[in-house]
Amino acid sequence: MRHRSTGVRAARLPSSQRVLLLVDFITALDFPGAEKLAPAALEAARATAELKRRLSAQGVVTVYANDNYGVWQSDFHSLVSSCLGRPGEAGEIARLLYPQADDITILKPRHSAFYASPLELLLAEMDTCELVICGLATDMCVQMTAADSFLREYSTWVPADCTAAQTTQAKDTAIAYMRTVLKCDVRASTEPEPKQPAASG
Repeated sequence: MRHRSTGVRAARLPSSQRVLLLVDFITALDFPGAEKLAPAALEAARATAELKRRLSAQGVVTVYANDNYGVWQSDFHSLVSSCLGRPGEAGEIARLLYPQADDITILKPRHSAFYASPLELLLAEMDTCELVICGLATDMCVQMTAADSFLREYSTWVPADCTAAQTTQAKDTAIAYMRTVLKCDVRASTEPEPKQPAASG
């Protein structure tokens, strides 16, 4: 495809009806309350790494949507490099979920991965109709991204074991809200896909 105004040829995005959306996994875990989130975040990252491996084998594209932490000159790969060098859970999560060459990365300025980011345009270009949302934290950025996904009528799966919050209660409340209000599938990443009804006629 060519940019309408410049004629510059752009790299063609892959078509991916399903997209794995990883929200805020790449983090230094240096904010207030991070010590409560860190152990659960690492467990969620381990489950997500395995899910990513399975979905990638099926041709599903992975998109990373990460906070810019208010630094408008920030760069996603610089953030990854910084986290890789950190001790503890932050470094281990970055190593587990290090973006691969064919993954797509974007930065977001607010909680939802859709707000003031190129995500919606990106998904449209890839003909996406289903999102698999994993990340941190269940009751903040994941839930708000799921809400925007619901408003845009994407089929949405939020594997409960691939998200984390500071407390079990906060996570359970958010998962229940996403299931009942936002109509998300919240089954764990290890549970089988629901069977599709047989076509009639």
